[in-house]
Amino acid sequence: MYPATSRRVDNLDDDDYPAYTMGRAAEMLGTTPAFLRALGEHRLITPLRSEGGHRRYSRYQLRVAARARELVDQGTPIEAACRIIILEDQLEEAQRINEELRAHGHQPKPSA
Repeated sequence: MYPATSRRVDNLDDDDYPAYTMGRAAEMLGTTPAFLRALGEHRLITPLRSEGGHRRYSRYQLRVAARARELVDQGTPIEAACRIIILEDQLEEAQRINEELRAHGHQPKPSA
């Protein structure tokens, strides 16, 4: 029983743990379940499914959905908002990799 309790506490700190139902996630974001489904259809977020087949969202996914809602509230079409967020994420990852390479002494090759 002790390890199970420990695991549950670890889940509280896990940004990727699917802790929120669709209804709760929509309520927290001030949006509708249809908006969350649309984000899934545009492949921005893919919620995990409970044993009963219900969508479950993590804190990380809620932050991504909140960013999408911000863009949509500013008038960006949902398809474009999803693409913007995906590109922002790819840029952030590329910058992180470049920083790691620089930190380890790798220099870019000059262009020909």
